[in-house]
Amino acid sequence: MDRETSGSRGAPRATSTGRTPAYRVAALGATTWPAFARLAEKNNGIWGGCWCTWFHTMAAEKTRTYEGNRDLKEQLVREGRAHAALVFQGDDAVAWCQYGSPRELPNIYHRKEYLAGMVQEPDYRITCFFVDRGHRHGGVAALALAGALELIARAGGGLVEAYPQEAPAKKASGSLLYSCTRTMFERAGFSYDRPKGLKHCVMHKVVSPAP
Repeated sequence: MDRETSGSRGAPRATSTGRTPAYRVAALGATTWPAFARLAEKNNGIWGGCWCTWFHTMAAEKTRTYEGNRDLKEQLVREGRAHAALVFQGDDAVAWCQYGSPRELPNIYHRKEYLAGMVQEPDYRITCFFVDRGHRHGGVAALALAGALELIARAGGGLVEAYPQEAPAKKASGSLLYSCTRTMFERAGFSYDRPKGLKHCVMHKVVSPAP
């Protein structure tokens, strides 16, 4: 189940009123790549130049350079092999939720433990989030997640897996919660499956195809 969803076609939308900025959600694709790139460049390529490529490639395949990661991400996006729900404010992307099939996102933390407990391979993985400073702690990550689930439904749905952090003992920096929290996923209808590592867990949700 690896159907392409590109540009803003079929993208979910969400807005808010009052003092809260209005947001919309669109799929990562060739037409939205420039906005994604501007957000990544604004934040030094994200996590030291990763460009949200860590889950796309295994360790031996990584270039480990800012330029190499940027080129890889752009190539994957333009070939329809990188997917994300982008949250926009106006013309600017301010957040994303990355998702894709295990074939598209083969890398994973705690692989040995994860594989030992796996009963069924998911159709999709939700691997990471990023929210720009100034838009954190306002529900934008949850909006990105909702957008990703809608895009998955439009692509045919299936078993979706996520790896959020268990509730931290103290409030963590939004920039460190790359996989967001278990609580946020529970609110989105995910069920707990098993622990993964010291601070994360595996959660599942079956997404029905969009009518």
